[in-house]
Amino acid sequence: MTFPISIRQLTEFDRSALERHFLGLRDADRRLRFGVVLPDSALRGYVERIDFTRDAVFASIGDDLEIVAVAHLAHNGNDGELGVSVLSEHRRRGVGTALLARAHTRARNLGLHVLFVHCLTENGAMMHIARREAMRIVSDGPEADAFLGLEPADAESRIGEAFEQAVGLFDYALKAHLAVPKAIAQA
Repeated sequence: MTFPISIRQLTEFDRSALERHFLGLRDADRRLRFGVVLPDSALRGYVERIDFTRDAVFASIGDDLEIVAVAHLAHNGNDGELGVSVLSEHRRRGVGTALLARAHTRARNLGLHVLFVHCLTENGAMMHIARREAMRIVSDGPEADAFLGLEPADAESRIGEAFEQAVGLFDYALKAHLAVPKAIAQA
């Protein structure tokens, strides 16, 4: 039996968990996510500069309450840029696609017109997701941009986003509740 992947929007209070996620990426994964291998200091700076009141950051949380996958939706004007990272042991399970779907809904509800992803063409996972989601892909040498036109927000997208956030918060609360006996047993 498979369960849907719950995604919740992060807040300022999740900044340290977000930093741990990015610092946990291997060099190859940092390169695929950011286009270059960022040192730890640059990753810390990136996380520190995220404006949680303007941008939206979504995450999938593991049973240990650590972030296993993140999508950062940065927007300026009418467009939103999405960056996605998934820890290697959680790939090929649909988490990246779930993050894209959640960011897509948020972008619509913000009134954005286009959602795009800038990545290296060698980023097979991101290119696969972009093709499957029928994004228009423009390649220029080692880099590619994938674009998705967005429909205007409607009642379904607004209610859907609220429901998805509630499910994500419930999932986190349940995992936090179940973590207490595990911590006691390990102590």
